[in-house]
Amino acid sequence: MNQDSYTVLLVSDDNKTISLLKAFLVQPVFDLKVIDDFYEASRLSETRSFDFIIADSTDSGAIDFSVNVSDGEATVLLLVPQENFEEVSYRVENYGVLTVSKPLEAQSFYATIKIAIAVHHKIKLLSNETVKLKNKMEEIRIINKAKLLLVEKRKMTEDEAHHYLEKQAMDSGKKRIAVAQDTIGELEE
Repeated sequence: MNQDSYTVLLVSDDNKTISLLKAFLVQPVFDLKVIDDFYEASRLSETRSFDFIIADSTDSGAIDFSVNVSDGEATVLLLVPQENFEEVSYRVENYGVLTVSKPLEAQSFYATIKIAIAVHHKIKLLSNETVKLKNKMEEIRIINKAKLLLVEKRKMTEDEAHHYLEKQAMDSGKKRIAVAQDTIGELEE
């Protein structure tokens, strides 16, 4: 594992489930916080970041809670009674919520946690790539805006504007984005 510890929020009022999960999700790998109320768990998940959120309940409160927190960074697991598994799984799978059938069996839960960790890492990698791409797109947008202003205000060709920004960056030891921002500041006044 690439991470020393995972933060886990468990929302359950079932002592048997809590005991089983506490036996699996032990320190130092897992930092487990147990809450028995979905309203309180919602408030906590808004103020604190968790790697995993596990919701356990037989009512629709767990389903609504799982869907609501699924848009965050946490990997969400929903523990569902076997008789409702197909219906509930179908309802939440498009939100990225992983469903786990109850009663929990030790071996299958261990396998599910391993899968959840892998999914969590993949999501983190994709999120980081998305941020990098957004930053790169913003950089391109700013550089293109500077080029456009150079073309409009200084009557350069696009090629000349491109070379101007490149040369300014080299001569000043600044990044192109910084030169573009300076150029925009100068030419927009």
